[in-house]
Amino acid sequence: MRNNIYIYIAVMTITVFLVRVLPLTIIRRPITNRFIRDFLYYVPYVTLSVMTFPAIINATENPLAGAAALIFGIIAAYRGMGLFKVTVICCLCVLIIEYFL
Repeated sequence: MRNNIYIYIAVMTITVFLVRVLPLTIIRRPITNRFIRDFLYYVPYVTLSVMTFPAIINATENPLAGAAALIFGIIAAYRGMGLFKVTVICCLCVLIIEYFL
C-alpha cells in the first residue's frame, strides 16, 4: 500500500472541520447545565497544564532544577506576583540549582 499524503491531509481536514462545526450545528441554544459549563471552562487550562508540565521538568539539565523551579513558581504565583516576576524567579532558581549541582 502506497502512502498518499493527500489522503492524510483530507482526513485531517475533515476531522478538524467536524470538531469545529459540529458544536455550532448541534448546540443551538446556550448551555445551562452547570457541570458542562464548568467542564468546558476548565478544559483549556487542563490541556495547557498537561502539555506544559513535562516540558518544565525536562527542559533543564537536571530534572530536580525543573521541579524546584515549578514549586517556586507556584509559590510566587500564589502570593500574587505577576507573570514577569514569576518567570524571573523560576529562571533564577534553575540557574542557581544547576550551578551548584
